[in-house]
This record gives sequence, structure tokens and C-alpha cells, in this order.
Amino acid sequence: MKVILLNGSPHPNGCTFTALSEVERVLHAEGIETELLQLGALPVRGCTGCGACAKRDGFCIFDDDIVNRYIEKVREADGFIVGSPVYYASPNGSLISLLDRMFYCNGKTFEGKVGACVVSARRAGTTASLDVLQKYMLISKMPLAPSQYWNMVHGNTPEEVAQDAEGLQTMRTLGRNVAWMLKCIDAGKRAGITFPEAEMPRARTNFIR
Repeated sequence: MKVILLNGSPHPNGCTFTALSEVERVLHAEGIETELLQLGALPVRGCTGCGACAKRDGFCIFDDDIVNRYIEKVREADGFIVGSPVYYASPNGSLISLLDRMFYCNGKTFEGKVGACVVSARRAGTTASLDVLQKYMLISKMPLAPSQYWNMVHGNTPEEVAQDAEGLQTMRTLGRNVAWMLKCIDAGKRAGITFPEAEMPRARTNFIR
């Protein structure tokens, strides 16, 4: 079993990294393989809604940034955890561009994978940011792992985050719960329990007719 953790911060060793590292440490202790991906500071295109990914096996037609490489990584994984700093009460804009394209291209890829989101802020905007990130996963039929509180840490530096006892405990609880869900899903698969089939045809309605 493998979990991809995506650090959606431009800073590789900052506050978001500190939170994700706490989750990752627990996953390792539970015997779960992990890989930590870094968003970085290079530009990421936004989705243009062109629909060309439907003809490219779920890969974006734009191949000049990290999106397609990260799509390949997630396809191989059993779980996906996204972390982001809070900018103006929202996740990092580059991360939003990345997730827009990853999920638009690959809705089926994410189905049934355990998901979780983590945010880091100096003070506020955390719950609004979690709401944005979790909606990607909910619309893609990903079971979300719980913790003991909302998945957030507080601090202006990694050193301050390290002093957030409740936040780090929330990260550790999240790690244990992700591992538990992965093991339960694996046991279910071995017992012949498969992911629910979608009702077809899918109903699509417009508010304006």
C-alpha cells in the first residue's frame, strides 16, 4: 500500500512540509509506503476546459509542467494527501491550478483511493481552505480519512508549527486513520468486496433550461 503526499507550498521545508512529515512518519510506522511530492515555485498552467485530456488517456494536453508526471504518481497509489499553506483564506493558487487539471483529467483514477487534506496558517482561513481542497476528493468518490479535529496546524515558521501540540497530534491521528482505512479497504478487496458501481446513465441537469 502506498500514499502520495503532495506539498502544495512553494517552500520545500516550510510549515506545510512540517505538518505532512508528521503524517508521513506515522504512516511509515504503520507499514505504509509513501512518496512526498513537492509543488515548488515553477509556474503551473490553469485548466482551459479544452477537454483534450479525454483523448489522451486522462493526461493533460499541456505537458510543460509537473501535472502529467504527478498524475502518473497518483495512478500507482492507494491514497492521496494534499497539504497547502493558506493564502488569502484559500489554498495556494498554483496548487489549485494543479488540482484542477489532475482531477479534471483523472476523475476515475481517484475513485476509491483514501483522501485527506492538510492546511497550514499563521492564524485564520484554514477551514475555508480545507473546504476547497476536500471538494476535489468528494466529487471524485474518494473516502476522506478523519482525524480528531480539522486537519490544520498553526505557525508562521516550521519552528512555531513544531510548538502546535494539538495540530501535530491531529496530524498523527490522521496518519493512523489513513493507515486503518487503507488496511480495511485492502481486507475488503481480498474478501471480494469491490468499489460500488456507478449508476448509469449519469444524470446531468442545468439550472437554466
